[in-house]
Amino acid sequence: MALDRQQVSGRPRLLQAAIDAFGQPDLRQKLLFTLAMLVVFRFIAHVPLPNVDREILKRTVDSNSLLGYFNIFSGGALRNLSVAALGVYPYITASIVMQLLTPVVPRLQVLSKEGEQGRNRIQLYTHWITVPIAIFQGYAQLLILKQSGAVTNVGLTGSNLLPTIAMVVSIAAGTMFLVWLGELITERGIGNGVSLIILAGIVAGIPQYLGQGILNTGGIGGGYTGLVLLTVIGLVMLYGIVYFQEAQRKIPVQYARSVFRQGRMYRQSGTSYIPLKVNSAGMIPLLFAFTIMIFPSFVAQTFQTSGSSFVRNVAGFMADVADPRGIPYQIGVFMLTVAFTFFYSLVLYQQQNLAENLQKSGGFIPGIRPGRPTQDYITRVLIRITWAGALFLGVMAVVPYLATRLTNVQALTLSSTGLLIVVGVVLDTMRQIEAQLLMRNYEGFIR
Repeated sequence: MALDRQQVSGRPRLLQAAIDAFGQPDLRQKLLFTLAMLVVFRFIAHVPLPNVDREILKRTVDSNSLLGYFNIFSGGALRNLSVAALGVYPYITASIVMQLLTPVVPRLQVLSKEGEQGRNRIQLYTHWITVPIAIFQGYAQLLILKQSGAVTNVGLTGSNLLPTIAMVVSIAAGTMFLVWLGELITERGIGNGVSLIILAGIVAGIPQYLGQGILNTGGIGGGYTGLVLLTVIGLVMLYGIVYFQEAQRKIPVQYARSVFRQGRMYRQSGTSYIPLKVNSAGMIPLLFAFTIMIFPSFVAQTFQTSGSSFVRNVAGFMADVADPRGIPYQIGVFMLTVAFTFFYSLVLYQQQNLAENLQKSGGFIPGIRPGRPTQDYITRVLIRITWAGALFLGVMAVVPYLATRLTNVQALTLSSTGLLIVVGVVLDTMRQIEAQLLMRNYEGFIR
């Protein structure tokens, strides 16, 4: 019926689905609540810290790869050095740490199997870990900005102590406030709140990046060829991300159960499948790879003002090797991305216990014995398809560098991590709206 209305009215499916979504009172309330919380986030992103030179700060963030990387997750708040300068990145780091520790620490393994209560406990531990990470990252960023002259009164001695503590506490509090907003969106709105906050920050910065790209390349006429080529590369990247994000290998599964009916026992069977995603790790390997490769640059910048000439020379060498515009950096990012894709995919697979859960539910893969053989079979299939996902993420990690060299557009840099986040969050949110619409017999975004 919904499709007939769309055909009669002549409206596009996406527009009609949006109208249908706002036509439901409870769904409309969730969507409006989500939008309201995102507006609050954008207000918070413009609440600045004191003693900051805005012009020097913007130049420093634009020229520093580490700060530019963090600026993506803060939604541009770092360029203003607001109380939300760290965004939710410390929370993401804490979540990754907890995911990696869960299969290693026996206590966390037990909690992960205790249902909702155990998950809530692990979530509480994640919040606790987020606070010291936010404090450390906030102070480290202030030190980098102090070296460039963008921030004053930073230090742990003398008259700088209290201003520094005030700024670090403000930044950490801003991060925890954004995490709280994200959890409110998840609970009362639509989609994953933390992911939507990152998405809102990235989308909010697009007009500014586009304006810088056009102005710094001589306008539309002056840099026409480079901008067009960069746009084409961006569209190809976007298509590839959607394709690999949705690609999956379906392993057939059969279920056999006994049903007692009219005094007799009958055997019934059903068929389903296990969907193994080609890119089950998402953008996490890129986060790992970029963080590790950028860390030497951060250390080098910290020690380049050392009083020892030897330390300064070593720091200068590290800065040259870790330069994002250099080939060694790109090779390191590619290799680390591929390695972390395999590592994280296998960690996620072990946490799911697919073979064990399949055996408990009475399911089996045709031609494969339950138990250990099923686990080995799924692992082999996962490794084979992960090669495609790993190589894809590795290529995506270095495409922005190649695109910049090819188009010679320095001011407008494609972000593979940002595109992965945007595509993943949008698809996930669309699916949740789709599920809400299907419950009310409406046709949604995805056929």
